[in-house]
Amino acid sequence: MRKVRLALAQTNPTVGAIEANLNNIFEGVRESAAAGAQIVAFGEMSITGYPIEDLATREHFVTRADEAVQTLSAKLVEGGLGDVAVIIGHPSLAEISERNGWAIAHNSASVLFRGQRIAQYSKHHLPNYSVFDEYRNFVPGQAVVDFEVHGCRIGLAICEDIWQDGAPLSELATRNLDLTIVLNGSPFEIDKDDRRTALVQKFAKANRTVGAYVNLVGGQDDLVFDGDSFVVNPDGTVVGRAEQFNQDLLLVDIDLDTRSSTLVTPHPVQKMDDNWQIWNALVLGLRDYCEKNGFKSVTLGLSGGIDSAVCATLAVDALSAENVHGVSMPSKYSSDHSKSDAHELAKNLGCDIRTVAIEEMVGAFEANLELGGLASENLQARVRGVILMGISNAEGHLTLTTGNKTELAVGYSTIYGDSVGGFAPIKDVEKTMVWNLARWRNAWAESQGSQPPIPVNSIVKPPSAELRPGQVDQDSLPPYDLLDDILERYVNAHLSPDDIVAQGFDRETVMRIAALVDRAEWKRRQGAIGPKITGMAFGRDRRLPITNKFKE
Repeated sequence: MRKVRLALAQTNPTVGAIEANLNNIFEGVRESAAAGAQIVAFGEMSITGYPIEDLATREHFVTRADEAVQTLSAKLVEGGLGDVAVIIGHPSLAEISERNGWAIAHNSASVLFRGQRIAQYSKHHLPNYSVFDEYRNFVPGQAVVDFEVHGCRIGLAICEDIWQDGAPLSELATRNLDLTIVLNGSPFEIDKDDRRTALVQKFAKANRTVGAYVNLVGGQDDLVFDGDSFVVNPDGTVVGRAEQFNQDLLLVDIDLDTRSSTLVTPHPVQKMDDNWQIWNALVLGLRDYCEKNGFKSVTLGLSGGIDSAVCATLAVDALSAENVHGVSMPSKYSSDHSKSDAHELAKNLGCDIRTVAIEEMVGAFEANLELGGLASENLQARVRGVILMGISNAEGHLTLTTGNKTELAVGYSTIYGDSVGGFAPIKDVEKTMVWNLARWRNAWAESQGSQPPIPVNSIVKPPSAELRPGQVDQDSLPPYDLLDDILERYVNAHLSPDDIVAQGFDRETVMRIAALVDRAEWKRRQGAIGPKITGMAFGRDRRLPITNKFKE
């Protein structure tokens, strides 16, 4: 029986940290070889991290990346690992632009074996503006490279090859491949893992090949790569999956006679539920943003409300309680339960909380500027923003802003007030999902025998900014379940107001919400980044002109 052992090495690279990424890859090869692997595959652009954006235009950066591939090849031989075939993703220099002298880079994968680069697959001009998605930048008709190593005939594809009908994967059946490996840097989105699995199953069945999908893991600015690498047999059966949101090694044995694979080490096939995935994506995005940018701690306002409670809990899960510093900033309008709920949350989490009352500060501004009405309400939020940024400057914490996607959509925030901060953990989480996550996190704690962190009152009480007596959010907004339902259609699904009305929604409400969304674009452009978990995240996927007179 002819067999070969394959390892899918799911790593967490940092963009630009080429030497550190190379060393991490080397350790992954060593660990794989110790487990008997003869072939090891890493994710897309794992030498440089991904996406590299404008770094793709810098000749020195791209050539450094290619040199790192050569360095890795030599290091493998020196380390006694030359007989392991290593498949690695990296950029490669295609040409230098005659117009501006910028590098033009390709998205590439190389196969290293016994000190040689025995195969290389280069495709697509790397974009300098974003990450690849399903159809962007695809060049049809490019052939997938194939090669043979350790008696195994392997096809090699990159990224969105699997998202295309037709070339290049459609002609793999003519090549009699034992194994097809797809290198990916695919960011997390809700339900995206199901679509990936279906696509790999489709081409594995069509081409009668074992299909292996290896993805990056980790946070990179506003993107979160979830890993979830997996292997499927030619009949479409999922053999095993690597762990989501962690570095991991998935080992399978491929029987070359029967063209099938079996799992070497236990890895579950079933995935965790959506709430678990979303929570862990948000935690990983926050943790890696802090760690990769040198922030050891965070500060945030604790109002007693649901948004700040969820953000604080995410922060503690990401960074541990001693590195989370909450600030209660009551005004003369703050209710007793808002203050007590904030302190109960901090006690449950074990994190620091201090109280800085804002009434006298606000009064001084009002007296000197003669402010009232909405200007006075916004002033309260801005004083709180000044306090948080002052603490950030003095103590070196990253300030978290706690706004959710629903508020961002309709502009329900004070610019330079509650919107201040360097990172927004729930920026892509609509309000109704914030409540779902809070309930889920409390239930998860109970299932683990731990104290539920989020006070019940923070979940069940009507949300309020508490900027005037008796204020609640629904004074100026529709109920959040209705609002999120309309926003799902207008923002995520790109439906026109007329289309939404035709689905049974009140015209006046729809037109009002659409107008709020359109008018708030200038605020969103100035907001902090946060983890993308949907297919239509503000700042990454949806950008409209700020000066825009078009009305539907």
